[in-house]
Amino acid sequence: MRKTPVRVDLCRLRGAGPPCYASATILRRTVVTDTASISGRLISVTLDAASIGQISREVDHERQVAIFDLLEQNSFEPVGEPAGEFALRLSLVSNRLVLQIFRADGEPVTTHILSLTPFRRIIRDYYLVCDSYYEAIKVSTPSQIEAIDMGRRALHDEGAQILADKLADKIVIDKLTARRLFTLIAVLHWKG
Repeated sequence: MRKTPVRVDLCRLRGAGPPCYASATILRRTVVTDTASISGRLISVTLDAASIGQISREVDHERQVAIFDLLEQNSFEPVGEPAGEFALRLSLVSNRLVLQIFRADGEPVTTHILSLTPFRRIIRDYYLVCDSYYEAIKVSTPSQIEAIDMGRRALHDEGAQILADKLADKIVIDKLTARRLFTLIAVLHWKG
């Protein structure tokens, strides 16, 4: 695994407005996962409706796209379980992420509970950059939009890597699956 530091000036991404002193140094990790060795996959992903709350049209669109893309192509294999098709239910309980895994026939496999603490800063910064991105689309030049999008993708990659690291001894996933699952975690964590 290789780490490449990427500096993102969140104030510059926000554009004009009140003074801002926020910035983040992102360690972009390059991970190559051999997806051929992962034979399990998700066939269903559900987000607990009570955990979602009110979300904007853009956030709901991100959720729908992430679920669609996740079901189209993913690698997902709970450690110690025979390969197969799985269903995943994501929810928040007492500020913790709950991942309930079931077999295709509905038989429970396992439940994993993760602290949201490692994700809070990333998700906060991710939504700050996403808000800037949606505003930039309306009025900014293509090069400004591209710069914001690069920052957004870097934060997304960092969040996905944190998720993959936290799940490493529980669930084997590839990079794309981690990215799409991070999107869904961000949707669950969204407070408006």
